Amino acid sequence: MKHVKRNILLNPGPATTTDSVKWAQVVPDICPREADFGNVMKFISNELTAIVANQNQYSTILFGGSGTAAVESILSSVIDTNDTVLIIDNGAYGKRMCEIAKVYGLNTVIYHSPLDDGIDLGALETVIRECDKKITHLAVVHHETTTGLLNDIEAIGSICKKYDLEMIVDAMSSFAAIPIDMTKMNIHYLAASSNKNIQGMAGVSFVIANTHSLELSKDLHQKNYYLHLYSQYDYFSKTSQLRFTPPVQTLYALKQAIIELKQEGMKERYNRYSESWNTLIKGISKLGLRFMIPKKHHSKLITAIYEPECSKFDFNDMHDYFYRRNFTIYPGKLNQFDTFRIANIGEITCKDINVFLSLLESYLQSIGYVAKK
Repeated sequence: MKHVKRNILLNPGPATTTDSVKWAQVVPDICPREADFGNVMKFISNELTAIVANQNQYSTILFGGSGTAAVESILSSVIDTNDTVLIIDNGAYGKRMCEIAKVYGLNTVIYHSPLDDGIDLGALETVIRECDKKITHLAVVHHETTTGLLNDIEAIGSICKKYDLEMIVDAMSSFAAIPIDMTKMNIHYLAASSNKNIQGMAGVSFVIANTHSLELSKDLHQKNYYLHLYSQYDYFSKTSQLRFTPPVQTLYALKQAIIELKQEGMKERYNRYSESWNTLIKGISKLGLRFMIPKKHHSKLITAIYEPECSKFDFNDMHDYFYRRNFTIYPGKLNQFDTFRIANIGEITCKDINVFLSLLESYLQSIGYVAKK
């Protein structure tokens, strides 16, 4: 296998991939309506479902598009005109769900929670119980990619079960690393994508849905077209094809990425990520830098780090310094906090993190940064 130049992506997706995933895209041209390609998509769909749910109770619906396409598909397809969705907003991606709901004119209650701490579950339950509207759905981001905050979806799912709410989970940057059991956690709809912990290529998103709930949504007023969840599910169930042209080569790469996830093991992959995170945290702490999310609420996947207090610090300058050395880092996404983000997902190891830390130390020395005691 020919080696492809390796870049270390420390941005929160797309992640660094193996050469075998990259080369999986180099296949003979095929019409996506052929049965052979339908079998590829059925394999992908079944395997994605099996990661988090029972295939007899849940179904995976594939879309060509970024992760936001999957989130938008759920919100715009399963919430009826008279329904009300409560959205937990404690980061940029919770806020994005609020923005999607607004575009579609959904009845929405927004529960604002701190960006840097766990959700007050008692207060959340009080809002549900005392709301003057009948809340029917609750939407939450499992792992806030903005900061690394991990929300307790199992506890939230218990609250949803108590009040008969259907739970929608954006699991974009937790899926295939942090264990999820959709039945046990009372999750009705889950959104994720191909290019984070699965370590595939960007361009495929998917929804894993409780099949019974999905079947009940077919008669709801249709507010979308390309992203209509039931229509995509129904067509694929009957034909093993997507309604519209899929990203063929990207799906071949996703198939290979799933095979490699099974070979490594999801538990082992998360252990590898966690080891890299521990290395990162020890390293930045040694340099006098602070991270935002307390360890007890941290995903160990993505870390928001406060910018160094130094007059010569400029994130774009630091980004370019690393980019010239084959490392990609990412800016923060919270206006009220000066942070940058480092992800330790993808096909990377502690060795890569240690090289990053060495480069970071050199960069900070070059701008005259002195850690405060």
